[in-house]
Amino acid sequence: MPLSEFEVDHLLNTDTVALRNVRCSGVCRHRSTEECASATQFVFPYRGVYMRHVGGDQAVADANHVLFFNAGQGYQISHPIAGGDASLSLALSESVLRELAPRSLLNDGGKLGFRRQHRRIDPRAQALVALLRHGLDSGSIEALEAESLVLTLVCRSLGPRTSHEPGATHARRRLADRVKVLLASDLSRRWTLAEIAAEIRGSPVYLTQVFRQTEGIPLYRYHLRLRLARALDLIARCDDLSALAAELGFSSHSHFTAAFRQAYGRSPTAFKQSAQRS
Repeated sequence: MPLSEFEVDHLLNTDTVALRNVRCSGVCRHRSTEECASATQFVFPYRGVYMRHVGGDQAVADANHVLFFNAGQGYQISHPIAGGDASLSLALSESVLRELAPRSLLNDGGKLGFRRQHRRIDPRAQALVALLRHGLDSGSIEALEAESLVLTLVCRSLGPRTSHEPGATHARRRLADRVKVLLASDLSRRWTLAEIAAEIRGSPVYLTQVFRQTEGIPLYRYHLRLRLARALDLIARCDDLSALAAELGFSSHSHFTAAFRQAYGRSPTAFKQSAQRS
């Protein structure tokens, strides 16, 4: 894609890790020309949604997933909805990556890379992404702390407790992908199963079953995590948490606070203070 579509901030660069904040305008709605990463990278989307295509395979890039960009592997990007996207991109030294990544996730022989395009992450990994970005943006954390947080994030993202191995067919995965894009298109909307089924043109019961099988969590919880991830993105600069709760479709400030605390282990106010600490 044209470089004019991107804004890139280099947040951290040490012998162990390189960390960048990458924002894309998302102007190109159709598949881009083929690109490839120069080094294997972890990409954590935290705002918006896009599709990544590798051969005949595709992955929805949203705040509930980490994507693996393998060095030298061709891919294309498309944007199913307007609004652009933003991601935290990190690259580890090869020795560190080989030490952290389970062999079962890596390709056999040849260049260092992952077997799969992406994995689902849990709310604690989402919180680490936000803490890293806000902390490095504001200069409130130093390189050593940031490196430690990065290693924790990688371990959590690759660990068995935080991901789901899909067992669904290709057709069911594509159906679940359509649901993910629909949910990301309007985070403030209080969807019902009937409304989702009408948009996707499927049975509410079938959609619920397919999504649970594909993602390993209920559809409503997946949507909730997308909304809370958006809160993580905005919270450091937000002066009115009640307005933020309303913007993200929560029925009240207390409802938002309870959901946030359950997901991230602290209140929105406490998280904001942590992200802004000097």
